[in-house]
Amino acid sequence: MKESIQTYFRLGILQWMSYPRQEGMQALKTICDDDFFEVIETKGYGADNEKAAALLKQSHLGVCFGTHPRILGEGLNPNDTDEAARLRAETALLEMLEEAQVLNAEGIAFLSGRWNPEKKEEAFSQLLKTTKTICAKAKEKDMMVELEVFDYDVDKCALIGPAPLAARFAAAVREEYENFGLIVDLSHIPITHEKSAEVIHTLKPYITHFHYGNAVLTPGCDAYGDKHPRFGYPNGVNDTKELTEFLRAIRDEGFCRADKPVILSMEVSPRPHEDEQTVVASTKRTLLRAWAQLEE
Repeated sequence: MKESIQTYFRLGILQWMSYPRQEGMQALKTICDDDFFEVIETKGYGADNEKAAALLKQSHLGVCFGTHPRILGEGLNPNDTDEAARLRAETALLEMLEEAQVLNAEGIAFLSGRWNPEKKEEAFSQLLKTTKTICAKAKEKDMMVELEVFDYDVDKCALIGPAPLAARFAAAVREEYENFGLIVDLSHIPITHEKSAEVIHTLKPYITHFHYGNAVLTPGCDAYGDKHPRFGYPNGVNDTKELTEFLRAIRDEGFCRADKPVILSMEVSPRPHEDEQTVVASTKRTLLRAWAQLEE
């Protein structure tokens, strides 16, 4: 491709993933000072939210709010078939929507919860109930709600899930709420046993956001599962070739739109023995090399 990748994408970074040791205002300042990025995905700053919001205004960064750390950390399940448990997850999501608004976020992202194969349809209905409630409140605030597609039988074991089920779910939400979309992550595609081209084609009408990263699929190896190691990590399944294929599928399905660039965020995390800034730089290099290898 001749044009810069920034022509077609708003490049982003997940703060809590890439800077786990610098969490908070220090990591925020690091990202605000890095002109490679146009979007920051954050889990919030607690008591420092007002201070963070002021810095974000100066930075001219777009803001997305990720609820994943709290959802996973507290064991919340927005598709729990126990109604009281589902409501706890819904309440937490509504609280985080308010927090996201303080940061002037464009919206919030979340993931579905673990599910019981014997209660799949009931869980589907419960997730639909939660999502519509969040979308209704977000619509009042002119904010988006995005569901990230995760694995269903390897690590997170989330209901959503395989691409056909994700498409069915998104279609059901979109019947009432246009402020809903799906996040497709290259890191998750191998662990959902699918391919980039088929996932993006299946979910095309509902995709509003992309993540890219790596995964390890060999049990017993370091970073096995949904750990998002850097590209080129031992036993990893994604590197420059796979990222190029991902970008090609994105382009071929019509997502390279200069008039309305979509968010494309790195979701890569350093392993305990690795340096955060070096891993971020490595990920940038991999993205730019993959983009350069796309044929016209």
